[in-house]
Amino acid sequence: MIKIICVGKEKERFFNEAIKEYQKRIVKYTKLEIIEVPDFNYDVLKTINEEGKKILSKINDKDFVVTLEIAGKPLSSMEFSGFIDKNISKNITFVIGGSYGLCEDVIKRSNYSLSFSNLTFPHQLFRVILLEQIYRAFKIINKESYHK
Repeated sequence: MIKIICVGKEKERFFNEAIKEYQKRIVKYTKLEIIEVPDFNYDVLKTINEEGKKILSKINDKDFVVTLEIAGKPLSSMEFSGFIDKNISKNITFVIGGSYGLCEDVIKRSNYSLSFSNLTFPHQLFRVILLEQIYRAFKIINKESYHK
């Protein structure tokens, strides 16, 4: 099973449509759950900590937690598919932080820190990117045409 915990609600219709499309594709391979926790608008430290509490409340003890961080380890799509294949027997939980990033408690809970790029992406767009890469990983794992 794959769970994605993200901060904030998805508001843009075009992002929602892309998310729904990839959800439909991914559930052919595994269960998928997307959990949105509220974003906060306090000072940076309080915002990060409040969002962190909400994120941690959605993580189970047995979840294999992957935090998405600029400072994380970059993987190619092929390496990412191997990572998914190796860990899919565990409940993989991806965490996408809010605008200010992740609090230390969430980072400490992480089993793996992953970076998709040194670039900064809007969180709504990044959900689509993550879902697309998860879908691509399953296509690679199953030796189905898609990955070029």
